[in-house]
Amino acid sequence: MNSETQIPANSRSLSAEELPRCLDHTLLGTDATRAQVLALCGEAQTYGFHAVCVNGRWVSTAADHLHGSGVKVASVVGFPLGSETTKAKVAQTKEAVRNGADEIDMVADLAAILEGDGRYLLRQVQAVLNVCHSMRPAVLLKVIVESATLTTEQKVFAYRAIEQVGADFIETGTGFHSAEGAKTEDVALVKETAPKCGVKAMGGIQTAEQAVALLRAGATRIGTSCGVQIVEELKGA
Repeated sequence: MNSETQIPANSRSLSAEELPRCLDHTLLGTDATRAQVLALCGEAQTYGFHAVCVNGRWVSTAADHLHGSGVKVASVVGFPLGSETTKAKVAQTKEAVRNGADEIDMVADLAAILEGDGRYLLRQVQAVLNVCHSMRPAVLLKVIVESATLTTEQKVFAYRAIEQVGADFIETGTGFHSAEGAKTEDVALVKETAPKCGVKAMGGIQTAEQAVALLRAGATRIGTSCGVQIVEELKGA
């Protein structure tokens, strides 16, 4: 389970100095270039973001650039659809960890959630978690649930299953689905139904107001490509 020391964002307002430690600075477009990834890493160092989040293609580049900086490297697995086989997700995870990933953001199998197939969902999350937690130090696993596509009953089923396996975080979405982005009610539902997991809000977060609202709802991490804009906005508030 998540063992990080997190800012108790839901108890007070965050300053422009505190907020960056909750942010995963994200660049997941298929058209991302090496120069853009390096710029992302530079911004993460300048602003003190918790992590950068990139596709597996760029993990080694980010890890080499950020070595010794204190900024973590997160890699997505099964992104953005989540429909890869368990074997494929395990292989992606192993490669990302070998290349320097400190954290894995894995998309949960949406069909398993829609069909209520707890056996498949549990086995897949467990297989990836086994890879992450066998590392020393352990690699953090965040499991992405495309929450905006689901009913409340389906969300509860998914969140509880993921907590049961022992994943560190539940993430509210990929940000790549046509459905709505991160919602405060989904964050609150994760906290209610899977309290042992940290919560990462992801999807359409572009303003300081959105970020702070999600943190107050119980999120402990925010995934966004607008981290610089959000921090600068909060500084000027």
